[in-house]
Amino acid sequence: MATHQHSYLAHGNKDDYLKRLRRIEGQARGLQRMVTEEQYCIDILTQVSAMTKALQAVSLSLLEEHLEHCVLDAARTGGPEAAQKLKEASDAIARLVRS
Repeated sequence: MATHQHSYLAHGNKDDYLKRLRRIEGQARGLQRMVTEEQYCIDILTQVSAMTKALQAVSLSLLEEHLEHCVLDAARTGGPEAAQKLKEASDAIARLVRS
């Protein structure tokens, strides 16, 4: 794992990510409550879909940050770090596509 500062922290987006993740955390608690209260399955599935979309939006935003900053900077510098950053991005994209 690299020890340098991550792009979302370096570019002032940390608070935005935390806000979005707290909202998703609230959605997860809401889903637990819905299951506990034995609410209608379709309503639960609708909320699962909303939470999934919210997580995907965070993932895509983080990926975009990584490409725009970490990968681009490494590509400009060249060398083994550039190849490593491209591989990390490719692997992340593959994980997102599979999920």
